[in-house]
Amino acid sequence: MNDLAHTYRNQGQLSEAEQLQVKALERRKARLGEDHPDTLTSMNNLAGTYWNQGRWSEAEQLQVKVLKRRKARLGEDHPDTLTSMNNLALIYGNQGQWPEAEQLQVKVLEKSKARVGEDHPDTLTSMNNLAQTYGKRASGQKLSSCSSKNWRHGKS
Repeated sequence: MNDLAHTYRNQGQLSEAEQLQVKALERRKARLGEDHPDTLTSMNNLAGTYWNQGRWSEAEQLQVKVLKRRKARLGEDHPDTLTSMNNLALIYGNQGQWPEAEQLQVKVLEKSKARVGEDHPDTLTSMNNLAQTYGKRASGQKLSSCSSKNWRHGKS
C-alpha cells in the first residue's frame, strides 16, 4: 500500500497518495502501535504528501510527532531520526521559519558527518540543504516545494 502511495505521489496524484497513506497509517497504528518504526515511516510519508500539497501546518504537526517519537525510540543519531530532522527543516523553510530550519539542518549535517563521513551522499545532501537555506534566508525566499527530491522517504 505504501509503495503504491509513493508511486501516486511521484506521479503527482496527491489525493490518491494521501488516501492510501491514511489507510496504511491507520492499519499500522492498530496492528503495531503508534511508536513502531513502520508506523513512524507511514507518518513520515503522509507528512511528505502534505508537504507536496502545500499543507505546511499539517505536515509540520505530523513531522514534529514523528521526530519526537523517533528520538525517543531510536535515538538522536539514528538515520531515521536524521531523516525526520531533515524533513522538518524543509517544512520550516517552506514557511520561512529560517532559524528553525537552519538549526535542524546544522544538527543533521554534524551528525551525518560523524556517522558516515563528509563524502557520503547523505552528508552531501545535508550540506546542499543547509546551503539552500542560507541562500533562501539571505534573499527572503521560501524553499520551493518542487525540490521534493530533498524530502527523504521511508523504505517500507
